Amino acid sequence: MITQRRTITPEKAVEILKQHGTTVTIAEAKLILDFMYKIAKLSVEHYIKL
Repeated sequence: MITQRRTITPEKAVEILKQHGTTVTIAEAKLILDFMYKIAKLSVEHYIKL
C-alpha cells in the first residue's frame, strides 16, 4: 500500500487562505484539504484510465 504524503498542513492552509481574504478554522482547513486530495486522486485515476 502506498502511504499518502501531504505537504500542506491545515495550519499552512489557514495561513494561505488568510492571505487571500478567507478566514477558516483549523478544522475547516482539514476538511478542505481532505476534499482537495480526494479530488486530485480521482483526477489522476481518471487521467490514467484514458
